[in-house]
Amino acid sequence: MNTQNIYILGIESSCDDTASAVLHNGKILSNIVATQEVHKKYGGVVPELASRAHQQNIVPVIDQALKEAGVTKEQLSAIAFTRGPGLMGSLLVGTSFAKSLAMALQIPLIEVNHMQAHILAHFIDDASERKPNFPFLGVTISGGHTQIVQVDDYFKMKVIGETLDDAVGEAYDKCGKMLGLPYPGGPLIDKYAQEGNEKAFPFTKPKVDGLNFSFSGLKTAVLYFLQREEKNNPHFIEENLKDICASFQYTVVQILLDKLKKAVKETGIKEIAIGGGVSANKGIRTMLKEQEQKRNWITHIPKFEYTTDNAAMIAIVGHYKFLQKDFTDSSISAKARYSI
Repeated sequence: MNTQNIYILGIESSCDDTASAVLHNGKILSNIVATQEVHKKYGGVVPELASRAHQQNIVPVIDQALKEAGVTKEQLSAIAFTRGPGLMGSLLVGTSFAKSLAMALQIPLIEVNHMQAHILAHFIDDASERKPNFPFLGVTISGGHTQIVQVDDYFKMKVIGETLDDAVGEAYDKCGKMLGLPYPGGPLIDKYAQEGNEKAFPFTKPKVDGLNFSFSGLKTAVLYFLQREEKNNPHFIEENLKDICASFQYTVVQILLDKLKKAVKETGIKEIAIGGGVSANKGIRTMLKEQEQKRNWITHIPKFEYTTDNAAMIAIVGHYKFLQKDFTDSSISAKARYSI
């Protein structure tokens, strides 16, 4: 097949977003995401409801991606899909559909690790101003993961630090719940933090060896702090919401920064690329930009649409695997836990 005419269909269904994208020679032609609103009233993602919604959404989403790209299914070179990690029921919908479509069209099937895709999203043509140079440090921050990854090549990656308990996005959402904010609380905490005093309420940073993280202790500290203050003043949260959000976010940013400084020192790598839903956070983006100036780091921050779960990042991994002829067969199964 002519390598200058590669069409990859990407399918993403790891959590509560059904997504599909079409990529032509590394360039995005379409990137469609159907978000599931059903989870908001439950204060978190309900796995059973997520998998049902994927079943309803997957055909219309893929159909829309193909139509927007102006590509027929017969033109596709391969199907790339998220194998894991994620919610098993959600992954099964995407995996089954990808396998069936690839078999029907008699084209290659390409499995993709969701966390690798967040890192390689930086190689989408219009993802950011410039593409990272190898080696670089990939920082994946999302609702389910917090990792520092040494990236030596497209598929040569090593996790050098990760959370021992809650992921950073999980800590944000749980604190949002404590503050009475609707789900997901993370974006709202970020919004209120912009207007608050980050030094108003000092929270202790957890002490964790090496490059690993812990956010469970911070979450507990916020809980006890709120309980204590509300005893004295039942209106404490509403009167101090912006300052609480700013102080919490400041602590999270400092935890991430401490580990990044340590990772740069240990590896000697000064090029850093962030990915994952929480990398849309303004406080974290601002911190990285400041450190770029202060420490002579090179930082890569992708466009918002490539930070949250999307299929363009699945398709770009599919593109590079296609070039290597790294295909899989139809016996493959989804993996809820799937390390880089």
